[in-house]
Amino acid sequence: CIRDSNNTIIIVSFFMKNYLDFEKEIKALEQEVDNLKSPFGSEGISEVDTNQIKSTQEEINQKLQEVYSNLNSWQKTQVARHEDRPKANFYIKKIFSKFTLLSGDRYFGEDKAVTAGFGLIENKSVLVIGQEKGEDLNSRIERNFGMMRPEGYRKCIRLMKLAERFQIPVVSFIDTPGAYPGIDAEQRGQASAIANSIETCMSLTVPNISIIIGEGGSGGAIALASSNKVIMLENSIYSVISPEGCASILWRDPSKSLQAAEAMKLTASDLLKLKIIDDVIQEPLGGAHRDPEMIAGDIKHSIIKSLKFFEKYSKDEIYDHRKAKFLQIGRDQGIGKATGLSGDDLSYKASSFKKLKSHICLLYTSPSPRDRTRSRMPSSA
Repeated sequence: CIRDSNNTIIIVSFFMKNYLDFEKEIKALEQEVDNLKSPFGSEGISEVDTNQIKSTQEEINQKLQEVYSNLNSWQKTQVARHEDRPKANFYIKKIFSKFTLLSGDRYFGEDKAVTAGFGLIENKSVLVIGQEKGEDLNSRIERNFGMMRPEGYRKCIRLMKLAERFQIPVVSFIDTPGAYPGIDAEQRGQASAIANSIETCMSLTVPNISIIIGEGGSGGAIALASSNKVIMLENSIYSVISPEGCASILWRDPSKSLQAAEAMKLTASDLLKLKIIDDVIQEPLGGAHRDPEMIAGDIKHSIIKSLKFFEKYSKDEIYDHRKAKFLQIGRDQGIGKATGLSGDDLSYKASSFKKLKSHICLLYTSPSPRDRTRSRMPSSA
């Protein structure tokens, strides 16, 4: 905030220190605002031109609206990886009270790529798990850029089982390029740790809610996102592989990341249409990094809403809801209403394609009337 000569308070936008390739015009305009709000010009101290600041700020908002309403899949991937984007630890501090950090897998050691512990939201206990990338270079190296090792997944398994024992819901913040692929991780059982984490998530009888706040990469994300509710921020991504990795495999050309990103359907809007996820939280104009406080409030509201949704569910119904949700993915009709469940609850139903296929197979494998007649005739001596 600044004041002009008439003692009028002017609120200007937060000056970003990191910009993406498609934000060059926005960067120039915000640098202009930064210069305008400074009373120390080339001619010494001068009055602040509040009208010019207001006009430029309106131009910035218009440009942000124009750019961010037409992002392609690759540009959304860049936004999801933005250096200034709020990380899991920020949301944990803003959303939960009395958070108690718990560490270690009781086998090997501590993995700082994931923050886990118990906290309160609306005076209700929850287990909070957050994949943390770090805020600066040193913390990113310490946290391995959010890439978890086996001990990280085993820590989460240990705490999820503890939450299950005391019937405490689980909330996960997903933000990782993938599980750590180093040889030391493989030697300590990375694959089995991920598989066991998925199994634990799927077998819980307490509600688990996952919010993808940035990157949801590969099995490293699925290990903690096998949940009753999977929610994505508007500019986050969720995929089996990175666009660069996909382009390298299919075309042996990482520069084709745009084509790969479009084909992979990794954005929140695409995944909601495919029913891979359950809800999308809209971000502030220009992305979550431009108004972290606002997006933290929206995420908190979404978590509370989801927890209240499952209050009426029994243990078996929570388990069945999660199981049916994943059985539905990729099927034709897929899911029908479960016996004993009401409303939007789900249960497995065979698809019409499978019914048609089995019917055709039956026609081809069943003996014809002539064959049946011949089979009843006595054989000649």
